[in-house]
Amino acid sequence: MDPRKLQILGAIVEDFVSTREPVGSKSLLDRHDLGVSAATVRNDMSVLEEEGLITQPHTSAGRVPTDKGYRAFVDHVATIKPLSTGERRAISTFLEDAGDVDELLFRTVRLLSQLTHQVAMVQYPAPQQARVRHVELVKVADSLLLVVLITEAGRVDQRTIALAQPRDAEFYEGLRDGLLRAVSGREVNDVERGLARLVAATAPADQDAVREVTDVVAALAASRTEDRIVMAGTGNLARSAADFARDMEPLLDLLEEQLVLLRLLSEMGAEPGTVQVRIGEENRNRSLTQASLVGAGYRAGSHLAILGPTRMDYVTGISTVQALARYIHRFLE
Repeated sequence: MDPRKLQILGAIVEDFVSTREPVGSKSLLDRHDLGVSAATVRNDMSVLEEEGLITQPHTSAGRVPTDKGYRAFVDHVATIKPLSTGERRAISTFLEDAGDVDELLFRTVRLLSQLTHQVAMVQYPAPQQARVRHVELVKVADSLLLVVLITEAGRVDQRTIALAQPRDAEFYEGLRDGLLRAVSGREVNDVERGLARLVAATAPADQDAVREVTDVVAALAASRTEDRIVMAGTGNLARSAADFARDMEPLLDLLEEQLVLLRLLSEMGAEPGTVQVRIGEENRNRSLTQASLVGAGYRAGSHLAILGPTRMDYVTGISTVQALARYIHRFLE
């Protein structure tokens, strides 16, 4: 496509994103210095329509971009907008005092959502390298025990179990001390060896009672190593409701299905700091045919992304996703 038609396509995308109204040739000439006549703009718009890059939603209306048009815009027209000094300083100030990976990722999704006005999501590093800080055992009834696992990030996971081999409270106080020696300071994906040694060092008569507790501790630790997503800004979809001609309910349901989102992010395969954009049907999911996903890797196998309507501000989205991905990458190095 020649540069002039790309320029006109870019102007149509920019105007439609900002106004949500179909774009006509007159408004293009009023808003943009295209350097050509109205007749040339109309002819070029006709060619863009024939090529399936723009379409007329109804008679006597202007034109709106198609998914193919957005793809051409992202591939050939959109340029990475450098963040201003103020924007970079704001990002650094907001993220630099994050104490650990948990806090960094929670801050990142909130900031990404605020800056782009889209749904923001970040995939935890796999495996997550959280460390165990404390284990607590609380006898809540004769045959009920509360098992609590706390990581150095301050996250608390707990489970109440029905004891098949109940012992007195003093037994579980001693077991707690043994658990702390076995797993305290270990990464959550490396607790099983310590737990196995604890069971092996226990008197045979008590091994079953100890094992039913260590199995729960292992399960709680394993839940911290599973791939998962932190998300923010789902309320932004409400402000974009007009962009979804069909019911938004399937899209909202999808946001609750982390396995689907994890698969979508993993399929992007973006290298750290490299942005990929999936538009409409490219997402290969019926719930996302009117949505776009802009994502970037921040380390091998881990991504952050924004999700919103195909009529999104791609320039801001791409720039912001790239900048935050690079920041997280440096933080984790």
